[in-house]
Amino acid sequence: MATALTKKSRRPRSGHEFIKGALSKPLLRFDLNSELDQLYQDESWLKAAGRSSKTLVKHPDLRIVLIAMKANSRMHEHTTTARISVQSLSGHIRLHLPKQVVDLPAGHLLALDQCVPHDLEATEDSAFLLTVSWPPEAETKEYKADPKSMIGGKRK
Repeated sequence: MATALTKKSRRPRSGHEFIKGALSKPLLRFDLNSELDQLYQDESWLKAAGRSSKTLVKHPDLRIVLIAMKANSRMHEHTTTARISVQSLSGHIRLHLPKQVVDLPAGHLLALDQCVPHDLEATEDSAFLLTVSWPPEAETKEYKADPKSMIGGKRK
């Protein structure tokens, strides 16, 4: 967790004001177990909001976010112009896509092309890494539902 002590207050200072640029250094390294322990102490987790998250890496074209979700919580349908990957670390999550549902128990990885509508639910307390990679603006395309293009690791 990015914190520093100010001379005036001697209290930890955190948030976007402090971390500006700290998430885009040339080398970033994380202990995911420690980061998850911190998420489980987060107020949104403790007050049953359903999920807690922390951005670990923040570049103009790339984000990596650690997310913890309580059992039976959901992220409602959305799309992004970015390509994403979802790597489940613990628990069991399920992605609902236009033509199929994909189960991601711990240790599984899903890569999803840009502009594909999806929602996500945690079937049990779960944690996962969300990687978001935006293409150059000129390469953004519309989603076209082709069920054959969404099967397994094969793509047309």
